[in-house]
Amino acid sequence: MEKLGTMGCVRQLWIWVLLCCLILPSGDGFYLPGSYPHKYGVSEQLSVKVNSLTSIDAEMPFSYYSLPFCKPAEGVKDSRENLGELLMGDRIENSPLRFKMYVNETEIFLCQTGPLSADDFSVLTKRIDEMYQVNLILDNLPAIRYTKKDSYFIRWTGYPVGIKVQDVYYVFNHLKFTVLVHKYEESNMAGMMSTGDAGEVIPTMEKSGSSVPGYMVVGFEVVPCSFLHDMEAVKKLKMHDKYPSAIRCDPSTVAMAVKQGQSLAFSYEVNFIESDIKWPSRWDAYLKMEGAKVHWFSILNSLMVITFLAGIVLVIFLRTVRRDLTRYEQLDKEAQAQMNEELSGWKLVVGDVFRIPNNPTLLCIMAGDGVQILGMAVVTIMFAALGFLSPASRGALLTGMLFFYMFLGIAAGYVAVRLWRTISCNSNVGWISISWKAACFFPGIAFLILTSLNFLLWHSNSTGAIPFSIFVVLILLWFCISVPLTLVGGYLGAKAPHIEYPVRTNQIPREIPAQKYPSWLLVLGAGTLPFGTLFIELFFILSSIWMGRVYYVFGFLFIVLTLLVVVCAEVSLVLTYMHLCVEDWRWWWKSFFASGSVALYIFLYSINYLIFDLRNLSGLVSSTLYLGYSLFMVTAIMLATGTVGFMSSFWFVHYLFSSVKLD
Repeated sequence: MEKLGTMGCVRQLWIWVLLCCLILPSGDGFYLPGSYPHKYGVSEQLSVKVNSLTSIDAEMPFSYYSLPFCKPAEGVKDSRENLGELLMGDRIENSPLRFKMYVNETEIFLCQTGPLSADDFSVLTKRIDEMYQVNLILDNLPAIRYTKKDSYFIRWTGYPVGIKVQDVYYVFNHLKFTVLVHKYEESNMAGMMSTGDAGEVIPTMEKSGSSVPGYMVVGFEVVPCSFLHDMEAVKKLKMHDKYPSAIRCDPSTVAMAVKQGQSLAFSYEVNFIESDIKWPSRWDAYLKMEGAKVHWFSILNSLMVITFLAGIVLVIFLRTVRRDLTRYEQLDKEAQAQMNEELSGWKLVVGDVFRIPNNPTLLCIMAGDGVQILGMAVVTIMFAALGFLSPASRGALLTGMLFFYMFLGIAAGYVAVRLWRTISCNSNVGWISISWKAACFFPGIAFLILTSLNFLLWHSNSTGAIPFSIFVVLILLWFCISVPLTLVGGYLGAKAPHIEYPVRTNQIPREIPAQKYPSWLLVLGAGTLPFGTLFIELFFILSSIWMGRVYYVFGFLFIVLTLLVVVCAEVSLVLTYMHLCVEDWRWWWKSFFASGSVALYIFLYSINYLIFDLRNLSGLVSSTLYLGYSLFMVTAIMLATGTVGFMSSFWFVHYLFSSVKLD
């Protein structure tokens, strides 16, 4: 009774958690972990931070201070960054920009650099040629820039370092900032914050201070300009002094040319505007990028088409199998002797269908790693869809993926060892070796690819290079958390009962008849249908990775992932049934690669994206990085989708041969 009561409490707790997850995201009062609003008093100082310089034409981030920009008087200091930010190449540092809340300022002088050396001039002009963007952050909001094209505005994050006009380089050395603020309203904030017990941990304002006006930052916009300063006049100015004359910021003209041996001067202005945008909606400007309507329409259209095709395949497949089972049962009842003479199709391979495949150890390891990768993807997308991994939390998505993958090592070890025991006829010999190999197979491939790419980034002095200390941390996480958990899962798999085969395997393998079509051709062609479920979504995912766009439709991504799993299972089942019907009993690896072949089409699509969408990608290093990361991605997809197909086919074959009476 005590156990039943505990189970009832746990069930009620899960129900309440699910209700909160479903209800809270729809209300204005839902706040993501680590993203609580900050109230600033009038004249309170706001600090602007700088992130790495990025470009869609080079794909190698560089430090902001790798260019001759103004440095803060107190020195350059790194901000605390999580593991995901470091792996993504983010390097957030302080800047000399200083704002005062709700205090408009104009003609604020920053600094004058020394004469540009040959190296500084070369690097600066190269970054301008490669269209590098400067990324600024205020109150965790990236600076956003608007450009008008025809009758609509295009939104960009950051602003370009400079521009080249008629073989002359110009730098954007004057920045016009607009900070959108929303007035702090204690009654509304209390209502928004009162989300159950969470409201107790959120700091609230005292009633005595409610009359003091305060504001929250809800927007951060920038307009870059190229202005020719009076170099003689700025020599006597200190940082944050007022420029002696008016500065007219005209983004349509350029004036500050970059020349070797000459100095550069930098300045800025800031204007605060009270906005109706509320704090929970301040990220809408970044999420509502151009093409959103096309995105939604394309996904819906793809879902409808693929669902229709998958339904047809499923119906035909189930009817065919059911008809075969019914016919064989009737034959068994009518004339067993005559049936044995006239048998054809999948029933003839009854003594070979569960014969040990080639390289069974590798198959078990790949299946275990596939379960681990698929589980990581499902859990990560679910958390992101519920709003726990938002754009406001930089690096949280990658950090979450990494930790989910490590802790799902238990599933990898369990599946690999239990499958090995099933194939090896209930043998416990070698389960530690299987677990160890499962823990090192995919991480070893990833480590090899990332290390090779990291040498290229180190050689280029890019912030995208993983620091040596982070490499040590990753290795410690691998061998101190992931490997032990995989061994624990392997131990559980060794203790679990193996799966009994419904039929016995003959000692002599049956000869496979000659086939009309090569089996590898069917296996490769099987990946086209799963690819059709995700190729539209794949475009937006690649755009978010390589074009600097924000990806946020994780709900649709979860639907696409679910549909992908269903289609992969169906395709693999159909192909396995086709091979059994032509007396080809070697279905193990074919079922794996039937659905796993979708990775090949994804890689080909990635090459197409490189050629046509990233055609401005400059340099062999950038292209190598792109192809290297694409290879890493498709390897993970191949293991996950291949495991879905193999597991589905294994269940189907086991069910098929245990559902008929065999002599």
